[in-house]
Amino acid sequence: MCSPPPHSPEIIYSWVFNEFPSFVVEDSRRFISQETGNLYISKVQSSDVGSYICLVKNTVTNARVLSPPTPLTLRNDGVMGEYEPKIEVHFPFTVTAAKGTTVKMECFALGNPVPTITWMKVNGYIPSKARLRKSQAVLEIPNVQLDDAGLYECRAENSRGKNSFRGQLQVYTYPHWVEKLNDTQLDSGSPLRWECKATGKPRPTYRWLKNGVPLLPQNRIEMVNGLLVIHHVNQSDAGMYQCLAENKYGAIYASAELKILASAPTFALNQLKKTIIVTKGQEVIIECKPQGSPKPTISWKKGDKAVRENKRIAILPDGSLRMLNASKSDEGKYVCQGENIFGSAEIIASVSVKEPTRIELTPKRTELTVGESIVLNCKAIHDASLDVTFYWTLKGQPIDFEKEGGHFESIRAQASSADLMIRNILLMHAGRYGCRVQTTADSVSDEAELLVRGPPGPPGIVIVEEITENTATLSWSPAADNHSPISSYNLQARSPFSLGWQTVKTIPEIITGDMESAMAVDLNPWVEYEFRVVATNPIGTGDPSTPSRMIRTNEAGYIGFFGDYPVH
Repeated sequence: MCSPPPHSPEIIYSWVFNEFPSFVVEDSRRFISQETGNLYISKVQSSDVGSYICLVKNTVTNARVLSPPTPLTLRNDGVMGEYEPKIEVHFPFTVTAAKGTTVKMECFALGNPVPTITWMKVNGYIPSKARLRKSQAVLEIPNVQLDDAGLYECRAENSRGKNSFRGQLQVYTYPHWVEKLNDTQLDSGSPLRWECKATGKPRPTYRWLKNGVPLLPQNRIEMVNGLLVIHHVNQSDAGMYQCLAENKYGAIYASAELKILASAPTFALNQLKKTIIVTKGQEVIIECKPQGSPKPTISWKKGDKAVRENKRIAILPDGSLRMLNASKSDEGKYVCQGENIFGSAEIIASVSVKEPTRIELTPKRTELTVGESIVLNCKAIHDASLDVTFYWTLKGQPIDFEKEGGHFESIRAQASSADLMIRNILLMHAGRYGCRVQTTADSVSDEAELLVRGPPGPPGIVIVEEITENTATLSWSPAADNHSPISSYNLQARSPFSLGWQTVKTIPEIITGDMESAMAVDLNPWVEYEFRVVATNPIGTGDPSTPSRMIRTNEAGYIGFFGDYPVH
């Protein structure tokens, strides 16, 4: 079994046999599922006995992760007899795929003799573009089309019998427009007929919305699939309409505006924010979007005087008023008026300009040791009329004070400052801390960095490179020093005759922090050992590495083999 770590995007599985880089070669007897990562052996042989390690590789970064070793042994209490195939790996009962993608279906069976895998499409033919891979255990269909859908069967067969599995391949397509809507202008009392059409599998269903709200059938309004009919339109029918076509795999929208040419300007659908608070130097945009037909003309006044455009002040094409580099002189009441031949309407907003907020987070950079504490101070200088709210982040993410209450505490001693208390600091608390101050006018932030020193992490995978009757040569990958240089490593061993893990003598006697291999000495002959490595730095000793695979020292007096006979 292979339990991969969380990952994104796709990963590739392979298995190491005994020692890296000896990989398991897939054939009719051995199969690695790229769905689960598990390794399956149809008929276990003596040559399969050993240690297996699952290797997971990221297809984008080529990063690799190794699982702990898994031993495979043969039982000595019997001989496996022949038996009919048992399908151990198969594709789901229902396989769904988007048109144009590649489909891979897996099928592998255990059995003795080793089963043969064959594929068929029930009531049809397997597409000619399909490919059989991994000794026919994988059926791959590239650029899948609607015609490729159907019932597929994989069959496992040997001299003792056969077994099969069937599953349905369903090919879907996202909705796609065949006919969209067009903007329409109508006189009051005229009929409206709009139709939208879309293709897709499953066949799309339709819904209608007006101004973002679902449209319901009424006396004058009829909706049948993609057809919308409104009898005797009036001013209340004006607005933005959307036709929504959707199936279980996606949704698409078609939009159009219906204009009824008999409406005076109104702000009912676009209420203006009554009070706009900004800080000096900011850009101010006051929206003005009256509804009306024909389109209202827009004019602006500040108090009772018309607003004059210049390099800093402009009326945008949508009617909004924009002011750059706001100053105290821009404070006041602004009136937007929309007017057409049927009437006029106006809306008022008040602009208030405040001093910009400033912030300072101290200390800026601090080095700490695991277990120590620190207080970060965040001070805000702001307009006295504005309330401020403080927010704390670590590595860009909000700090959860309820979850991390044992280590983090936010202290608000004064109205314009806040402290972040970090107690009993851990390695995981290192990083960039952010303080953000939010007012109704602006938001500013500052950062500080904490560097945390601690004991080393565990060294990487330990490999036994050479074994004799009294020695074992080991290698490992360096441990993380956690900001304090590694001063030494020591080797530990465990055997059935020891009381847990014991430090062993080594050559060299002292293994310095820059070394990645050493020899364990004074071992006992013909004893099974496991080895692990522990790193130490000035802060302390870290966690041990994952144990090596178990290995037996040579027999006493053992020299080698002469032909098939051991020489002592």
